[in-house]
Formats: sequence, structure tokens, C-alpha cells
Amino acid sequence: MSGANRIPGKGRLTPARTARFTVDGRILTALEGDSVASALLANGIHLVGRSFKYHRPRGILTAGPEEPNALLDISRDSARRQPNVRAPVQEVFDGMRVQTQNRWPSLSMDIGAVNDLMSPFFAAGFYYKTFMWPKSFWHKIYEPIIRRAAGLGVAPTEDDTDHYANRYAHCDVMVVGGGVAGLTAALAAAETGASVIICDEQPEMGGAFHYDTGAVIDGQNGYDWAQATVAKLNTMDNVTVLPRTTAFGYYNHNFLGLAERITDHIAKPAKGSPRERLWQVRAKKVVLATGAIERHMVFANNDRPGIMLASAARTYLNHYGVAVGAKVAIYTAHDSAYEAAIDLKKAGVQIVAIIDSRRNPGAGVMADAQAAGIEVLTEHCVLDTAGRLRVKSITIASKGGFDRRKLAVDALLMSGGWTPSVHLFSQSRGKLRFEATTQRFLPDIYVQDSICIGACNGTDDMHELLVEAYASGARLAKEAGAEGESGGQPSGANTHIWTGGMIGAAEGAGPDDAVKAFIDFQHDVCAKDIRLAVREGMHSIEHIKRFTTNGMASDQGKLSNMHGLAIAAEMLGKEIPQVGLTTFRAPYTPVTFGTLINHSRGELFDPTRKTPMHDLETALGADFEDVGNWKRAWYYPKPGEDMHAAVNRECKTVREVAGVFNASTLGKIEVVGPDAAKFLNLIYTNPWDSLKPGKCRYGIMTRDDGFIYDDGVVGRLAEDRFHVTTTTGGAARVLNHMEDYLQTEFPELKVWLTSASEQWAVIAVQGPKACEIIEPFVEGIDISNEAFPHMSVAEGKFCGVPTRLFRVSFTGEVGFEINVPADYGASVFEAVWKRAESMGACLYGTETMHVLRAEKGYIIVGQDTDGTLTPDDANYGWAVSKKKTDFVGIRGLKRPDLVKEGRKQLVGLYTKDPNEVLEEGAQIVTNPNQPKPMTMLGHVTSSYWSENLGRSIAIAMVAGGRARMGETLYVPMPDKTISVEVTDMVFFDKEGGRIHG
Repeated sequence: MSGANRIPGKGRLTPARTARFTVDGRILTALEGDSVASALLANGIHLVGRSFKYHRPRGILTAGPEEPNALLDISRDSARRQPNVRAPVQEVFDGMRVQTQNRWPSLSMDIGAVNDLMSPFFAAGFYYKTFMWPKSFWHKIYEPIIRRAAGLGVAPTEDDTDHYANRYAHCDVMVVGGGVAGLTAALAAAETGASVIICDEQPEMGGAFHYDTGAVIDGQNGYDWAQATVAKLNTMDNVTVLPRTTAFGYYNHNFLGLAERITDHIAKPAKGSPRERLWQVRAKKVVLATGAIERHMVFANNDRPGIMLASAARTYLNHYGVAVGAKVAIYTAHDSAYEAAIDLKKAGVQIVAIIDSRRNPGAGVMADAQAAGIEVLTEHCVLDTAGRLRVKSITIASKGGFDRRKLAVDALLMSGGWTPSVHLFSQSRGKLRFEATTQRFLPDIYVQDSICIGACNGTDDMHELLVEAYASGARLAKEAGAEGESGGQPSGANTHIWTGGMIGAAEGAGPDDAVKAFIDFQHDVCAKDIRLAVREGMHSIEHIKRFTTNGMASDQGKLSNMHGLAIAAEMLGKEIPQVGLTTFRAPYTPVTFGTLINHSRGELFDPTRKTPMHDLETALGADFEDVGNWKRAWYYPKPGEDMHAAVNRECKTVREVAGVFNASTLGKIEVVGPDAAKFLNLIYTNPWDSLKPGKCRYGIMTRDDGFIYDDGVVGRLAEDRFHVTTTTGGAARVLNHMEDYLQTEFPELKVWLTSASEQWAVIAVQGPKACEIIEPFVEGIDISNEAFPHMSVAEGKFCGVPTRLFRVSFTGEVGFEINVPADYGASVFEAVWKRAESMGACLYGTETMHVLRAEKGYIIVGQDTDGTLTPDDANYGWAVSKKKTDFVGIRGLKRPDLVKEGRKQLVGLYTKDPNEVLEEGAQIVTNPNQPKPMTMLGHVTSSYWSENLGRSIAIAMVAGGRARMGETLYVPMPDKTISVEVTDMVFFDKEGGRIHG
């Protein structure tokens, strides 16, 4: 048996297909297609958890993702376990293990329930006023207790063995929501030929038709019509149908994040199958058909297990074939609850009474209820409930509290009306309007290219909804570029047009009552807590939210926000729109870390990047260092050499003969288009109009504030094409920087940016014999000094493969950087090294590169700069154009603080003892004997032993540095003070003749 509360002949599941699972060790049987919630209810289980603060018993409240109570720990084994899974969303699979949460030692006997007795001490905001004295108690007593109490579930401790997937997609029309509105819009758009993606969080699309059995569309039952429509969409090549997929975020430029549950419902997923997939969708048009969420009624002790939303009970009956009770009462202020009562009555469930707070319910539902023999008590209210682990009885009365009586029940259904689900619309930065007649917020001003349809747009009539959805889908498809024609519009009608609804506290839970009438079930926020917040001086709804934590649970206030607003407005004496609305943020529902990070974990969390020559360099004996994500050859020791000996040898060899260096990690960006030079003029401080094709120029890039952001050599390949190089660590951020300005500040420019960092492998050959080494390999380029001087670039062939050959140097020697397609990087490197080795050259790594560039006074952005240096501070004032009227940072560079005297500037340092090598980061002072704290002038940015100079050298950032040439300064160290002399930054070949050969 799949549960004693399963009603034969009801529901859409197949009785022959069963699944066994355990709950807290108890073995239960479900039907295939059951949610955990429906399976528990079928087995007579309502108690599923304990509330966060008071540890009150809680039962299943909803049948959807808005569920605040039934949060469970779901696992396959100890490694594949997830806490806080919503029971109505999770499908049962054979072998599933379910554990209840937030209780000890057991769910029915939870010691934490003592908090409920002590609730007067835990009023809203109590944590702002307690745990403050004595101060010494915080770290040893208060904080440990609070940390242990925080949260509901227990985080997994073992590595997750599941796989996760990621997919990017573009479409003409993205439809969120698979109810009648979403399906109609998707079909209308798809029939025009537009590419369509439609997603819905349920396993089967159909939306409200999961519970509503009365609607008819095109002569079919609503649910059957929905399945037929899905089947039709699945046959269309231009449509992607995604069930079990939640649109959790709506971001800029019609970019949506979707979380697809792929194998969470399968007992034995195929090996390698992903558990979940993250879809990142960019859509030309977005249709939001996200429906509406039923509200609960706010009255005393409305949280007992067995009390749930009317639509939830109707879903469990009509879709899953489960009766939520044997003696059921309904408390409502809205017509929709009547249909739940009538459906249950027809299924053989005893309906004790419908208690309606209104005087005049809808005539149609009233007549149907009376025809079914159901007692309807209008202008009545539920004042209280009784029952410890499940509701046993309710106390009702007529308005004013008269004629009180108790009714024995085992379930109470409630409905305060429906709240349009505008969460994604709000995430898109759309603005809402308040419709006073129906007391709901509806979409008003659109910011992105989207439209809301159906219940989330306040469209209640089925005929009007179908017209709206069909027209919207067809129109948006045409606007996206589709040229076909849609088919015929569906026709249909509701059984009844629902009326009524209320927000705020019902009778018996008003301002003069101190009862626990819950608004936010998960965080135990009551109507009285909202009132207390207002009395405490909280007048902004955002302050009230934080003071009470209303809407801050994992359901993000899907049930509680409107009630909280109404109660706050009543206390403040304002209309609801004047109080405002809290901010809806992504994600719409919780998303697992696994879905978001996908493969980015373990070794791939911070992936190691290797150049095409990495294996060859390893074979050649390189020791590597980490530079960002890159593995770079640090130095190449020979037998018996330590690092210092190897670097000294490499430095001497490069200066005397030549060296070969792997420079592939340099950032490379292709800037192409008729406005390419104009764009670079705006991005860099120096001019680019005058740079001729075939020539290179060193460029400095500043931020808006005028401080150095990056640097590199830029080669002009043609009038409309530039090859831009960046620092190794700056490639991604520079491209982002460029894209940001191109899209937001200079959108009129015809320029295209492409990352080429992985496209080209780069071999640098530096030294007096560099030209002689590479000459036999070069085809189609004259590399003589006269034809190809320093700062030249040309395209040709090298070792028979395409090349971009640069004559540039980061050592001060004759230098070439050979760019070849990455696939040929290793073979070209090997060929160059074979010839270089025969001529007495060496391989050298990043440490030697650092020493050689420091000998010439070349800076490294990020090492010699710290985000507070201008080009002039770094002695690169010559690189700032005096003629340009605009570039990024031009106004920042004119700020008084950036041109005043005494700024920190880069200078060179010689230690008085030439054998003393300074520590990088060491502080510099004028007087080492001054009292502490000393006044620091600056610090050492780069420091090395120079074998070519036979002494130490350093670069430092020093206040007023250029005015201190020849001055003696001091570097205090823990065990001694080192004297240094300020000098210029060029230590080797001050005339600069070697670079030209």
C-alpha cells in the first residue's frame, strides 16, 4: 500500500508503480511521481519539522516552492546528502533517505520546544538588546550558543560525488512558467518560427491545472490540454522544453539563470549523468508567466500541523490522489477555497464547515457549496486552534467574537487570496503598482524587454488570459525577428471567476490581541511582532523586515510579505503603497552550490593554466612558480646550481649572448574596427593616431581616478587592427575594462574586442645574438636593423607557420617576441632553443626576467605600483599625451592631490654595502633614530642581486623621490638598519644603446 489516505480513482499517478523510502528510519511506500510531501500525507504524516525560533511543531503548508515548513534532509548515501530540501518540490525515488531537521532528540519530543514556553523573552528584535552584558560572555558563552542554534539543517561534511553541468543558450523568446499562460505564449511564439525556451519548476507542466479540474480549453480538460501542448512543443525543433527547471534570477540585458533538476527524481542515475544543470540564457524577449501564490490566513495558532493552504490540499487530492484529512474545515476570505472544499466533498471527505470572513462570497461558489451539502458560515472567523502535534479542533465565532464554539477537525484549509508572483519582474528592476480593489501589487513599468502575462499580471478571467498570452507570444516573436504566422488562439473558460481576498491579520489577531498569529512560519514572526517593530520606531518596511526577520527565511517572504505590509500600514496609519515593498533578490528559490559552481571544484576550483610549452620546459629542467593561475618557468638550474646561481648565470648569459624565454602568458587582445585607433586613444594615456602600421608603442592605461591600471606594448597591424598586450595577471580585467567603456561610454564606436591570450604562443629571444638566432627561421620579413628597428611588428612565417613578429624588449637588449599559433608553440620553442643552445645562449625564467627589467628600470604593474601611482609618479609622465582632450583618467590626473609636490615616486636605491640585498616591502625612513611610530617615506617595491653589476639594486616608492637624488635614507630591519642612496631607476646601460644592437 502507498498510504492509507490514498483515495482510489483520484489523482494522476499509477498505483502499480511504487517506490520505497525512509523517514527518520521508518520505511514508507510511495507512488512513482509522488513528491515527498504527498507521500508523507498519503501515509498520514503531517508533522515534518520544527520552527526555527520557538521549535513549534510544523506541518506541510503548501504544494509548491513557497513551502516554509517542510524542509528536510534528503540523501542517497552519506556523500550525496542535501539539507533544507522542500518536501513539495522533491520527488520520491526508490531508496531515498529522508531525515527531519531542527529537533532533538526526536521530532515528536523536541527539547527545543522549551523556547515556546519562554517566548515572552524572545520577542522580535530581542537579539539587538540582549547578549550585551557582561562583555566577557560574548566569545565564550553567547556566540557559541548562537552559532549552534543558527540554521535549520546540518551542512554536509563529505565531498559531493555528484556531477553538475552548465549550458549557455540564446533564444528569441524565453518563457518562464509552464501554466496555461506560459504554454499559450510559447506555442504562439514557436509557430512563427522563433526560437523558444520554456521552463517550469514542476515535473509536468500545467501550472494551476495540477489542482484545478474545472477549467476547459479547446474542449479538453485543462491538464490534458497542457500535456498535449507540451507534447506539441516537444516535436518542434525551434523549442526547448525544460520541466523541473526553476528560473531563479533575472539579470541585466535579458540574462536569466535557470536551475534544472536532472536526476534528483531517479533512483539509479546513469553513471556520469549530471545531477543538476545551470542554464545561462540570453533572450531577445522574455515572457514572465509566473502565476500567483495563495496566501494563508493570519489567526491565533495558525501553524499547527494539519493546517495548510486550500490550493495545496486540492493539489494533493486531484494530482496525487491524497486526502489531507478525514474531517476538514475551511477558513477563507476568497472563493478559491470553496472549490477545494467541493472537490474534497466529492471525493468522500467530510467537510465540517466553510468559515468565511466575508458577508457575501461569490454567488457561484456559494451555490455549488450549498448544493454539495456543505455548511457555509459567512461573517465568521477562526479564533484559535488546538492540538499538540496535529490540529484537533478549531474555535470559531461570528464577527465580534460572538457565538463561540469548537469544531473537531483533523485538517484546516485556509485561503486569504492570491499574491501575483512578481519576483522575477522585480529582479529585472521593473516597477510595481498597487491595485487597491484587489489589494495586490502588479507589474507596471518595464525596464527590460519583457512582458508579464496571466495571474502574475492580475489577469484572472481565462478567456482574457488566453487572449493576452497568445497575443504577447506572437508579438514578441515578431519583434525578435520571426516572420511566420501563429496558429489559432485557444479558447476556454473558468468554472468561476474568483472574488474576495484579504491581507493582514484576521479577527482575533488584531492590535489588542497578544496571540501567536504567524505571518512568517519559518522564522516564527507573528502579527504582534510587526506591531512591536512599529512601536519601537521602525517605520520603513526594510527596517521592519530586519527587526523582525519577516521575509528573511529561505522562502523570502513569498507567503508573509503582503501580510507584514498590511499590518505595518495599519499601525502606521498609512496606505500600503506609502509603506512600500521589500526588495526581491535572486535566487527566487535556493540553488545548490553544486549547480552554481559546476565543475569549478577540487583541482578545477582554481584551475592551473599551462602554456603550450609547459611539458617541454619541464623536460628541460625548469622549476616553476605560480603567477596567478599560470605555471611559469621560474629558472632553469643546471646540476649543482641553486636558484641564485642559476639566475646569476642566466642574467650574465642573456647580456653577453642571448636568452630564450616563454612569454606566452602575456595578455593579448585583438582590437579591430574602423574606430579602433580612436578607441585606444580614449583607453590609453598616449596617442595612437600617429602610430603607423608595422610599428609598436608602449602604452599606459589609467582608471578614472588617474592611477595606473595596466601597461603593455601595442602593435598596429593595419589601419583598423591592433594587437594589444597586457600584463599576465591583467588580461581578463583589462578586457573587461575595455568592454565596459565600449558598451557604456563609447557605444557609438565601431570596434570589436577579442581575447587572443590563448591563441598565440610567444617565444621571446633577447640578447646581442638574438637576431642571429632567429634569422634562419624567419620567412617574408626583413629583420635587419634598418628594415625592422626596435618597436616594429610584422606578419610573416616562422618555422613555416604563421607569425606575428615583434621587435620589442623587456631586458634592454636586442629583443624579438615570436607569436605563433598555440598549437605550434612547443615545436617552434624547441627549434629556437636548439639553435640558441648551439650558439651559447640559455633558457631563462621569470626571476631572471625580473632582474633584467629592474636593471633597466622597467616597472611591473602590480609590483612597483599599488593603485595609487600616476604615470608621472612612476617616471612615465612622457607617456601621457599633452594634446589629447579626453581619455580615461584625464580628469583624475588633474586633481590637485595628484599634481602636488611630495607625492610618492619611484626611484632607484643603492645600498651603501653593495652586497646587502633589501627585502621587498621594507619601509624607508629619513631618520632611523626617530621615536616610534616612525614617519615612513615609502617602501621597497623590487630588490635583486645584479650579477651584471656585481651589486644589489632596488626600486622603491619614496615620498618626493625625484627631489632626493643622492640623498641617504634608511631601511630599518628587525636586526639592523640599512643605509641606502637614492638614485635614478636605470642601473644598466643608461644610454640605452644596446637595445638597438
